[in-house]
Amino acid sequence: MKVLSFCHSSRASSPLPGFIVFFLTSYVHKMESAKFTVIGPRDPVTAILGQETVLPCHLSPRRSAANMEVKWFRSDFLTVVHLYHDGKDQYEGQMPEYQGRTELLKAGLTDGNVHLRLLNIRPSDEGQYLCFVQDDTFYEEAVLELRVAGLGSAPLLSVVGHQDGGIRVVCRSIGWYPEPEVLWRGLNGRHLPSPSETKSQGDNSLFETEIALIVTEHSNENLSCCIRNTVLNQEKESAIYIADLFFPRMNPWMVALSVILVVLLCCIGVTVYLFKMKEKRDNEIRWRRLVAPIEEANVTLDPDTAHPQLVLSEDGKSVRGGDTRQRLPDNPGRFDTELWVLGCEGFTAGRHRWEVEVGGGRFWAVGVARESVGRKGEISCSPDGGIWAVGRWGDQFRALTSPATPLPLSRAPSRIRVCLDCGRGQVTFIDAGAEAAIFTFPPGSVPGERIRPWLWVGWGTRLRLCP
Repeated sequence: MKVLSFCHSSRASSPLPGFIVFFLTSYVHKMESAKFTVIGPRDPVTAILGQETVLPCHLSPRRSAANMEVKWFRSDFLTVVHLYHDGKDQYEGQMPEYQGRTELLKAGLTDGNVHLRLLNIRPSDEGQYLCFVQDDTFYEEAVLELRVAGLGSAPLLSVVGHQDGGIRVVCRSIGWYPEPEVLWRGLNGRHLPSPSETKSQGDNSLFETEIALIVTEHSNENLSCCIRNTVLNQEKESAIYIADLFFPRMNPWMVALSVILVVLLCCIGVTVYLFKMKEKRDNEIRWRRLVAPIEEANVTLDPDTAHPQLVLSEDGKSVRGGDTRQRLPDNPGRFDTELWVLGCEGFTAGRHRWEVEVGGGRFWAVGVARESVGRKGEISCSPDGGIWAVGRWGDQFRALTSPATPLPLSRAPSRIRVCLDCGRGQVTFIDAGAEAAIFTFPPGSVPGERIRPWLWVGWGTRLRLCP
């Protein structure tokens, strides 16, 4: 009968909608009861280097978290600081730098507290942490910030010597985090400016600091060096007092001796200067007398001797180092390895001179070569190879002797004058702009055969024969 009456009532009015309403109401109620919020501190947590600290975090409303999953991590979900799951700590996957340094305080789990204790605080621990709590499929998290601070050593004061009429005092300290404030204080806490201050961070991320102060006799007072940690709002201070007897005093005899030495040095300087000026003038007169009777030579460049990478002007007065090798006939007189070119003119007697404008070129050489100088293959760029010249390689000037002779020129010449004396077998090079001698190959060094002008032109350099 109960079954029939049930069937009869189901036909009269179906109970299915009631069951659906009952199920949805129970499910929503269950879901509502399962929700919670994870709460962390609003303000940053401050921890002391080398000590331990607790990162607070709890559930709201208060409920047991003993059977929930609790995970503490940094910026990435996979960077696990500490994991609690299935009622116990799980250390697999924990970041190596946190191993053995974390502890979930389980005494408060039943009250919804999921606090994490962090041991042996390091500078690298500073930053954001996420407190993540999950119950079945529902989870929440909170973000908190950890600040790390450490007090370093007490300031060490030392007197390092005399400077600028006073005594230099240095204050040093190590082991601070973060970077501290450092200052000198005088009487009544008055701030004293420092001429130098250095701060550095070591491999352990801790800061070292050094600050100096020049103490003069008239400003001598009780001094203190103060180093302050701005996070902890704590400071360490050391004081020093320097007695007047430590300040340097000038003896009257020392003053007189100093004046005499200064006057003596000035007299020596003036004498040396006048001697150098006289020597320079005598040299100029000697060189002017030497070059005065020399015949001006109208030199042009011989295209049949120019290396294929050299580009000559139509009038044969200038040459530059090209980028590519030109297709020129490989005649016996053409240089095929070195970027050299000879002048058309040759000299066997008399004295001759001509000038070559080198401008601001950084790679060049100017001089003379004998008619029989080698044209093919590697050739010695020196008198042994039949070449007498001077040149520039970057910032170095040399005479092409064997071995080369450095030329300590005060400035780079822009125009070189070549003076050839066939009778004496001598060639001289002069800075035509300053009328100063550069170098002379001694008499008899140039053989008694036909001598021709010679140029070496580096890449990107242009040389011009002056009319």
